[in-house]
Amino acid sequence: MSGHEKLRVAILWHMHQPFYLNPETTSFDMPWVRLHGIKDYLDMPLMAARNDRVKATFNLVPSLVDQIQMYCDGYTDRHFDLSRLSARALTPDQKREILDTFFSAHYQTMIEPYSRYRQLHRKKESCGNDINLAIEIFSTSEWRDLQVWSNLVWIDPMFRSEEPVKRLFDKGRDFTGDERSRLLDFQMDLMKRIIPTYRRLYQERRIDLSFTPYYHPILPLLIDTDSARESLPEESLPRQRFRHPEDARWHLQASAEKFRQLFDAPVPGMWPSEGSVSEETLHLMMEIGITWAATDEEVLINSLMKSGMNPQKYSPHRAYVYQGAPEIKLFFRDRGLSDRIGFVYSSWPVDRAIADFMQNLRQIRKLLMGKLDQHVVPIILDGENAWEYFPNDGREFLEGLYDALGNDPEIETIGLSDAAKTLTPVTLPSLFAGSWINHNFRIWIGHHEDNAAWDLLSDTRKTLTDFEKAHPDFDREKLNLAWRQIHIAEGSDWCWWFGDEHIGAHNDQFDKLFRKHLRSVYSVLGVEPPQSLNKPIHKGKTESYLTLPESLLSPEIDGFLTHYYEWSGAGHYDCLRAGGAMHRTDRHLAGIFFAFDYEWFYIRLDFDSRFRLVDANRYHVVVDFGSDANATIDLKEGGQGESGGFEYRFDKILEIRCARKRLFTGGSGRARFFVSLYTGKELLEKWPADDPIVVDIPERDKEIFWQV
Repeated sequence: MSGHEKLRVAILWHMHQPFYLNPETTSFDMPWVRLHGIKDYLDMPLMAARNDRVKATFNLVPSLVDQIQMYCDGYTDRHFDLSRLSARALTPDQKREILDTFFSAHYQTMIEPYSRYRQLHRKKESCGNDINLAIEIFSTSEWRDLQVWSNLVWIDPMFRSEEPVKRLFDKGRDFTGDERSRLLDFQMDLMKRIIPTYRRLYQERRIDLSFTPYYHPILPLLIDTDSARESLPEESLPRQRFRHPEDARWHLQASAEKFRQLFDAPVPGMWPSEGSVSEETLHLMMEIGITWAATDEEVLINSLMKSGMNPQKYSPHRAYVYQGAPEIKLFFRDRGLSDRIGFVYSSWPVDRAIADFMQNLRQIRKLLMGKLDQHVVPIILDGENAWEYFPNDGREFLEGLYDALGNDPEIETIGLSDAAKTLTPVTLPSLFAGSWINHNFRIWIGHHEDNAAWDLLSDTRKTLTDFEKAHPDFDREKLNLAWRQIHIAEGSDWCWWFGDEHIGAHNDQFDKLFRKHLRSVYSVLGVEPPQSLNKPIHKGKTESYLTLPESLLSPEIDGFLTHYYEWSGAGHYDCLRAGGAMHRTDRHLAGIFFAFDYEWFYIRLDFDSRFRLVDANRYHVVVDFGSDANATIDLKEGGQGESGGFEYRFDKILEIRCARKRLFTGGSGRARFFVSLYTGKELLEKWPADDPIVVDIPERDKEIFWQV
């Protein structure tokens, strides 16, 4: 088979972490660069390079590379420092911090499979909210084992045959202080292998590389925050319009310089932070010599419409150029295939997931027959966060996927740099300003918390520029340090955690760290910082996407919202807000309501407005109570069912009621449940992702509802 008859597939893994360095302590506030470093950043390029017939692109963020290098130079983080301490000498406050943070791993794949780690987790959980009791009942040996296991499970399976890791997994418990120290030393050895491995594999042309602007900013918003209005014309924006293309240029130029220092070559292409592009962004990228960039297929659709071109006549699997920056080839990620790897396949059997992926590629190839020489399928997604949801950190899936791609005579994997050199592009007269998330910038601007952060950044930047003008002889090294803090604060990660789109356990920490970077500007200049930097930006609570019932309810089970107040006072789990570090755009479930009366427990499921039934048997819902009360519900137009104290109706919404005595022998107790949506036998999404929704259903006449 000749090469032009093969379907080209370009896989890009985006490697990124926020900038965790605390400017006041010169250590990292959070451990995720180190933990993902030993779990994801080294094995990923090594696995891709094992197959000579596979080539993948790895997109690195310069500020991530900086942090990896800083670890190699001796920097540490709080989790690492606590892990080093003698278990016998731990103070009560240190023990409390360890219990709060040393189980921060996906339970099903990183805690539950390991008997000792699982045992320690259960012991802590058995104390409920009484953290002081947990502190008292853990023995010295258990504290030491927890120090070891919270680090050991992050070692990638590729390196678990190496010592001392193999011996520790074999031993399982009752570790010594020396064994703990050797494990932490081994982690640092792994960190030191990361950058040299990328350099070697790139020089050997076994992988392709690209970079992101330096501190991962949303470039269109740095250039002009009003660019947000192209997709959201009525969006509320910050009080001060931020327009600093010179800052965007700095992030691009510094990134290009960093790439040249590391790899002795010009940076060929970019996955701009969050796939965020605009016409002005491409102008700047072209100025510094970028030859290709990538974003999302929805940006393409909107760019075609903006250009007066019919989206149905143009394939997302082509190279494009914006006519205002004709030297940059543009690629648009295949959202469906990219998100299936990132969000769907972790719950599927490995063989089934790989077969599904390859079948989708073959279908695309079939549709493009006769014109394959000018097409490529860009698969672009996060290269780190997904794998902890896969068994064995996704190793079997990735190895099987690379084997399938490398051995298929109808498919050729290609680096995006090679694709940019070989494909003839389609010209776009206009480019739509947007990101990979819903082709807009709403995650980073518009919410009052996001806007408050932008205004604080504007105020601090103006203080710096005014100071610079007023003090022309001020220490240039200190000014550079102050500007570095501004550029760090321009990163996208701060506003990712502001607002209500992503609620997690660390929102407050990101808030504090963002304000510390701004305060450090004033500190460097010797200027008193404003009181506004002492006030938290993030107002919500980490559990704000879950509210509990406020009253007894008896809704009608008819598949409709019968009247406005029918579910008023019910508990609610907001699936759209319960996102974490990863953001998915194809959620089908929007919200879960739950309530009870004296005889029934009620659940209502709301679906995203774009959710459509394709056929009568495609979708079904499983309500998992962890007991015989579990129920499977086929979603059919006008669907209904009744059986043994269980009833449901599905039309505009899905309404369910389950007899309390079906859940509990006495009709009262603590209900724990998950809701999962399937297509056939394949899980599409599960809510909540980790811990179940928990609601206490008290005995009759003992109900107490706390209302605010």
